[in-house]
Amino acid sequence: MRIDVLTLFPRMFEGPMGESIIGKAVEKDLLEINIHNFRDYSDNKHQQVDDYPYGGGAGMLLKVQPIHDSLKAIEEETGEQRKRVILLDPAGKPFDQKMAEEFANEDQLVFICGHYEGYDERIRSMVTDEVSLGDYVLTGGELGAMVMIDATVRLLPEVLGNQTSAKTDSHSTGLLEHPQYTRPAEFNGMKVPEVLMNGNHRLIEEWQLKESLRRTYQRRPDMLAKLELTDQMKKMLDEIKAEN
Repeated sequence: MRIDVLTLFPRMFEGPMGESIIGKAVEKDLLEINIHNFRDYSDNKHQQVDDYPYGGGAGMLLKVQPIHDSLKAIEEETGEQRKRVILLDPAGKPFDQKMAEEFANEDQLVFICGHYEGYDERIRSMVTDEVSLGDYVLTGGELGAMVMIDATVRLLPEVLGNQTSAKTDSHSTGLLEHPQYTRPAEFNGMKVPEVLMNGNHRLIEEWQLKESLRRTYQRRPDMLAKLELTDQMKKMLDEIKAEN
């Protein structure tokens, strides 16, 4: 996968994009990341990338020309290969695990990190997705882009050592992940559930499913409302409600 990021603050990406899982993916040539300062593409002699909005209003808007020319330069380098162009915007569609899975199937992703009060509306005609990290406003799109890149890259084949882990993460299955334990079997009087140590894989899987349901029911009931429950899951959920 190739990822391009348009930003006014390229140094913000130097650490996060070179460490941990993402850094290893780059080292293995599973991922190529290119950071572009779109100020370099401004046709203004002062390299201005923002201006006052027509009709008045608070703040400044990012101009269309530097973004357009940045995207054109990337297209000239990569050709017409399939890509998603993602505009980081508080008014965009909320980012979630399903979207990360969609992005992970693309050949190329381009992230546009905004600043100031907003965008010249014509920039929106150049993108495929307008995405928000959540219902709050950051000073710019850089942190949001980093989060989305991290959530996407870890889903690429061979990036994680255990690909099964990504498939069973919270939100990937529609449920929150069940509780997990490691050694010692007892610590300060707190014991690992006996079912996890008996070697019966069928009982372990049933326990894990029920505890995922329990955790989701207690913490994120809104997720259950979107999930199509099997008969087994319905029975478990009835038992959980009775136990509570």
